[in-house]
Amino acid sequence: MRIDPYSLELFIAVVEEGSIARAATRHHIAASALSRRMADLESAIGMPLLIRSHGGVALTEAGREAFARAQSLHAQLQTFAREVQSLGGEVAGVVRLYANASAIVGFLPERLKAFQAEYPLVQIELTEAVSDEVVRACVEDRADVGIAARASVATPAALETWHFADDPLMVVLPPDHELVARQTLEFADVMRFALVALQAGGSLDRLIHERADAQRAPLRIAVTVNSFDAQCRMVEAGLGIGVVPISAASAFAGSRGFVRRPLGDAWAVERTLQVHALRKSSRLRAVQALIDLLTSDQK
Repeated sequence: MRIDPYSLELFIAVVEEGSIARAATRHHIAASALSRRMADLESAIGMPLLIRSHGGVALTEAGREAFARAQSLHAQLQTFAREVQSLGGEVAGVVRLYANASAIVGFLPERLKAFQAEYPLVQIELTEAVSDEVVRACVEDRADVGIAARASVATPAALETWHFADDPLMVVLPPDHELVARQTLEFADVMRFALVALQAGGSLDRLIHERADAQRAPLRIAVTVNSFDAQCRMVEAGLGIGVVPISAASAFAGSRGFVRRPLGDAWAVERTLQVHALRKSSRLRAVQALIDLLTSDQK
């Protein structure tokens, strides 16, 4: 029985995408070629792994076990390749970076550009996730480096943590909103009006609800969206006002469709982003190089 690593990688993609066609698009190969590889994989194992239908694919019982084992093997092969690459004379390899939307929108593009210029042989695999998932990925060693909003709870002891950036909160408002006349706003002012809220489960969503609970007042949610750009578009359309990090507000600096005002509450002013990495006796040189660059302004 011969099973090649690429077929396992394609199998993982098929399961994650729920579709052979979408997995083929993801890996830039023909769907027919991917389908043949899945058939060959099933033939090599000796039993069906996928249930195919017009709506996509599902796993058989054997397929569920194969998927778990394939993920483990794929991770081991990636680690093998990364560790061998790190032994060369130059800094090279792949670094798995997880980051929240604030970091990706406001800070990472320029820093990753600088890193790429200094270490052209290093590939960054960037995954966007909410802050809790970023921390979890670091703890579980699915991420080499993570960037997340500082949490109100203690950082897990398994992680090392560094300051990354100050990212205080601002309020975005339609130009004709009555709060525009004020230069600084308090959260109590904001709670009087309908909000365009960000995705449930993220650190900012949780923080806003915690502060509303502390003031024993309900939030008036007009609409909930999943990205800062969608949030700002809804504000431009006059559906409500929004609380966003300064990183997100700065990313839309060219828009005249809304007005920005700082949120003056201490918890909003003191909001920061942090870099996390699993505590290890030694790290791949590419991983350490990225940590050094991301935290260089703090040294």
